[in-house]
Amino acid sequence: MSQTNILLDAGTNELEVVEFYLDEGDYRGYYGVNVAKVLEIIRLQPTTAMPQMRHPAVMGAFPHRDGRVVPMVDLARYLGKSRVEGQEPKIIVTEFNQIITGFLVSGVNRIHRLSWLEVEAPGNFLQHASRNAVTGVVRLEGRVVFLLDMEAIVGELDPALAIRFQGNLPTVEGSEDAVYTVLHADDSGNVRSLVKRLLEESGRFRVVQYPNGEEAWDAIKKLRYEAEEKNIPITNLVDAIISDIEMPRLDGLTLCKNVKDDPILKILPVALFSSLITERLEHKGDSVGADAQFAKPDLQSLSEKVLELIHIRDGKIAKPQA
Repeated sequence: MSQTNILLDAGTNELEVVEFYLDEGDYRGYYGVNVAKVLEIIRLQPTTAMPQMRHPAVMGAFPHRDGRVVPMVDLARYLGKSRVEGQEPKIIVTEFNQIITGFLVSGVNRIHRLSWLEVEAPGNFLQHASRNAVTGVVRLEGRVVFLLDMEAIVGELDPALAIRFQGNLPTVEGSEDAVYTVLHADDSGNVRSLVKRLLEESGRFRVVQYPNGEEAWDAIKKLRYEAEEKNIPITNLVDAIISDIEMPRLDGLTLCKNVKDDPILKILPVALFSSLITERLEHKGDSVGADAQFAKPDLQSLSEKVLELIHIRDGKIAKPQA
């Protein structure tokens, strides 16, 4: 299977999931990954050892068809499971955060189209048991399927891919002491804690967070109502929105579309901060009116852009010429 085109329209709150499985003797575990992250599914490839990657789940690397050398991760081993040899295993080749990685699995079932409303957030026990690798749970054809946080896995295998932030943000005259309120939505607790700590340590942001787009949208609607009741600008209550794309209940593209379709809220800059921001998928954010799009882990560039958008809106700096 080769993934070459994404058919889903942005803002429909739908996703497509590749369902795969890991065989552990008498037990078969079912898992899923967003189709948007999958380049292709191929047969097992000969690998070469990678001494610099000391994590036991990294089996080595293999040459990809585009000439790049791709690391291969034994997903069962990463999850602490014992994969049994059966039929020929498969490699799911993914691309996100501008990184290509191969994940070894026992087999692949099919692609499912579903609504984010069908995706349940994992409980604390499941998150702990999976080392925070599960971001959602969905029931498909009678099976419980765990949606995996592939970027968290890759980030643990290579700390250089973790969210980074230098802490130095540009200032403009008259805004040196200003602190801006940013609403941030992301289903990853690790990402939320990192973003909140790093942005607030910069001294330029106050960050209010939500674990999914639905809760974030409910909070935004309440702020809109409050602004109307008090007859004040919405920007007195919130200055900008930063959102992940993949989230249970309501995805970031739909959240952005909801904001930009509203005559009062559309003044708020919306920045998408997601592993799905790639050249082949950036048009989706454009189609729902996103003001900025940055791939994780580049929090520095995202923060600088959000400040710029706020300053342009407030008339403190001129809008750059196209």
